[in-house]
Amino acid sequence: MAGVSGLAIALTLGVASASAQTTTPPQDDDATQVDEIVVTGFRASLDAALSIKRREAGVVDAIVAEDIADFPDLNLAEAVQRIPGVSIDRDAGEGRSITVRGLSSDFTRTRINGMEAQATTGGSDSSGGANRGRGFDFNVFASELFNSITVRKTAAAETEEGSLGATIDLQATRPFDYDGFTLAASVQGGYNDLSETYNPRGALLLSNTWNDGMFGALVSVAYSERDSIEEGFSSVRWAPAAAPGSTNSGGFCSPIGFSTQNPTNSAANGTTATTCATGVARPANTAQNNAAYALANQAGVFIPRLPRYGRLTYYQERLGVTGAFQFKPDEDTVASLDILYSKLDSTRQEDFLEALSFSRNAAAGGQTQIAVRDAAVENNALVYGVFDNVDVRSESRFDVLETAFTQVNFTLERNFTDTLRGKFYIGRAQSEYSNPVQTTVTLDRQNIQGYSYDFRGNPNTPVINYGFDVANPANWSWRDVSLGTTLAALPRSEIRLRPNGVNTTFESVSGDVEWDVSDWLTLKAGLNGKTYLSDSYEFRRTDETVVPSLPAGVTVANISTLLTGFGSDLVPGGTATSWVRPDLNALASLFNIYCNCNTGVAGGDFSLTSVTNGNARGGNRTIEEKDFAYYVQADFNTDLGGMPVRGNVGVRKAYTELIAEGYSSTGGGTRVRGTNQYDDLLPSLNLAIEPMEDLIVRFGAAKVMARPQIGNTLAGTNYLVPTTSLSTTGPNFTASIGNVNLEPFRAKTYDFTVEWYFAPESLLSFAYFYKDIDTYIQIIRQDLPYTTLTGLNPSAFDPSLCTGVCSGSTVFQLTSAVNTEGGPLKGFEISYQQPFTFLPGILQNFGIQANYTHVESEIDYCNDALCATFVTNDLINLSPEAYNGTFYYEDDRLKARVSASYRQAYLQNVPGRNGNLIEGKNDTLNWDVSASYNLTDQISLTFEGLNLTDEENHQYVGDDSRQSTSVYQHTGRQFYLGARYRY
Repeated sequence: MAGVSGLAIALTLGVASASAQTTTPPQDDDATQVDEIVVTGFRASLDAALSIKRREAGVVDAIVAEDIADFPDLNLAEAVQRIPGVSIDRDAGEGRSITVRGLSSDFTRTRINGMEAQATTGGSDSSGGANRGRGFDFNVFASELFNSITVRKTAAAETEEGSLGATIDLQATRPFDYDGFTLAASVQGGYNDLSETYNPRGALLLSNTWNDGMFGALVSVAYSERDSIEEGFSSVRWAPAAAPGSTNSGGFCSPIGFSTQNPTNSAANGTTATTCATGVARPANTAQNNAAYALANQAGVFIPRLPRYGRLTYYQERLGVTGAFQFKPDEDTVASLDILYSKLDSTRQEDFLEALSFSRNAAAGGQTQIAVRDAAVENNALVYGVFDNVDVRSESRFDVLETAFTQVNFTLERNFTDTLRGKFYIGRAQSEYSNPVQTTVTLDRQNIQGYSYDFRGNPNTPVINYGFDVANPANWSWRDVSLGTTLAALPRSEIRLRPNGVNTTFESVSGDVEWDVSDWLTLKAGLNGKTYLSDSYEFRRTDETVVPSLPAGVTVANISTLLTGFGSDLVPGGTATSWVRPDLNALASLFNIYCNCNTGVAGGDFSLTSVTNGNARGGNRTIEEKDFAYYVQADFNTDLGGMPVRGNVGVRKAYTELIAEGYSSTGGGTRVRGTNQYDDLLPSLNLAIEPMEDLIVRFGAAKVMARPQIGNTLAGTNYLVPTTSLSTTGPNFTASIGNVNLEPFRAKTYDFTVEWYFAPESLLSFAYFYKDIDTYIQIIRQDLPYTTLTGLNPSAFDPSLCTGVCSGSTVFQLTSAVNTEGGPLKGFEISYQQPFTFLPGILQNFGIQANYTHVESEIDYCNDALCATFVTNDLINLSPEAYNGTFYYEDDRLKARVSASYRQAYLQNVPGRNGNLIEGKNDTLNWDVSASYNLTDQISLTFEGLNLTDEENHQYVGDDSRQSTSVYQHTGRQFYLGARYRY
């Protein structure tokens, strides 16, 4: 849990008393004045959120005070998902990123205390790894850090540009939110039923004002630890079993005398009519072998690239500190200094037992050596097979992940006259993410006979028979440098060292003025300037597949441990639940792998390089943006035909200057620099009409823009940096070209909303939205021979760079980002909120909050290199349907809630990798509960239960008919028991 702020903690400690504090919800942008709200419980906090929504000119949803702190949520993402139209994506069982109305975090801006900021951290490969893009990682913070979250779904001229989806405003507590001295504390113990571990969680708050409210100071601190594990199956995608194209690994080994021999004869690989490779005999020419091979070895049949079971073990430590200092020398002046610090430190251990050969080509001793003994194909997927000559690997990876977020901002607000006001703002936010240790070590077993997998009846958790006792160290090898570099030496054991990180910095300054021209008209104008810097780095060994020999007397048993107890109630019978895994600590000590030096023994060069290392070069890049904007806006509040009418109309002019730098593949790392400039004129209108009491009809229209992504972390793709990358050593031959000249996403948006406040604390609303996205950015992947690449960029793809296993005819998959025409996105939201005060007796203490969102899109994706043909599909990260709801009970002592959040399946990549048309994630339904009991006015007991159904993370690859499982993992249920105190 990151930092905990004033009001959020205080309101969770039992505040339904005569001494309850009052707070005015923060006012930003197009908000009108909101009356003071006394927040004394969950029901009152819901009403406070409704008041913000009702008073705004635009379409806004909010969470206020106890509404956040009492939700059963670990962090901000899981709190925000209760808002209509908001869905989240999880990493390690915890919310990390959000989408709003189908638009992912790349299209959504997040402001902290009024300033745009970005928090970045790392994740597992299946969740996108390290965040090197524009998205905001909400898991850096705990939900208690802020006293309100406002989601602005329509644009206004005074709101900074950069969002197609929404602007998320996170507002921390300040001392003037309280009257005098306030002390709050909370403590909890956590338990995870999969890891079977216990962890602490606690927070403390102090706030006070002096000199009749002239000075105020607030400080809070929070700390938590969390142990968890994630277990399941993964395949690292599926790929075609045979040629043509660059995404297959060369096909299986054909039986002797089969009509079309595969692989063809090769003196270099030792391939003949009777051998698949040197020392590897072809299967006999029998009817069964021929039938199995013919069925499996088809370009239209897909195979799992790395079928594997694995366990990920997490440890997480959060520390959060907030500070707020305010000075009010007179009734017309308020100065505020806000300081926010969050530190997220974690470790992740990944242990996988996998078949290696299916994803490797002939030069890597891979698929072309595999003999198929039996096979079954369903829906163009090889769902069952018995194989010979399969290499099996035990892989362990250990990561140290560190994120430090610091923001300091100063705000000065001044009423110059009764009708003229001004506001000045300056701030700096920095997120420093580092992955100083990312170490992977492998143990291997070459050419196993009788390996099999079976997805029939188990599409997510196959039965895997490895063909040997994987729990016996004597059956594993440390395949070191002494084996040489010939094909017969493959696979070689590996020691990968890949420290990396990314630092992002926002610096912002703004000035705004407001003039009340009359009782019904206010004119606004302002200037805003900001800079954005994203600096990424990465280091690697020059050759990760060369490792030293074990010293005399040292065996695999000395450099390994046994993983046990895997897959309880998950894996089918017949699949290993224990296996030997590398002992990273023992190997680090044995070989001194962290010395960043050449130890002097064969295979013992552990020097790390970056831009001169072709494998690490792409991770070193810098993006700098300088943005300047100004706006004018008119706010109005009047009557029209006896109906109250309010809103705003304005225009914003934004200028963007981009500088992108990185390193290309030529000359051992050539520094490349590119620039781009563009400007946007962004008009906007928000209108709210009240045709009758308690009924509001809203309309919004605007032009909006979002700046291009820096990259796609899930696909490992560079968008903006004008560099080229090239992998010529296999097993997968790839190339990429960055595009600094990408235009931003641009769209015209329209919103129509009807809100009926039919009873106190109640709402029934319908919102329709339409976004015409006329400038889009997508990834194009195309298979091209190296000679064609040379023609595209003779310098970056010089023939001299293609040597060894690479030749001019070698087919590469070229990846690049281009602007396309996009398409429409439309949908609607339905919200219902009501306490059941109309019911008799105890039933009047119940209530409900629920919402449903439907979104659909028709994005035209390029289907070839020249964008001559298109395919139409959903927007990436868009779930067509989502809903969430909370059913609650609240009286003077007992508060209890149960919450559900559903997100329908969505696409993650279009087109997909490895020849798949799409990559996606299946639907999720998460259930959480929360309860508290007030022992006294100051002390309460608390209980929270999260992910009660142990929902799986289920990802797939394929097409419209085939969905092959690429990830199927679960993280267990989380429980917290504790107490809160307030003075």
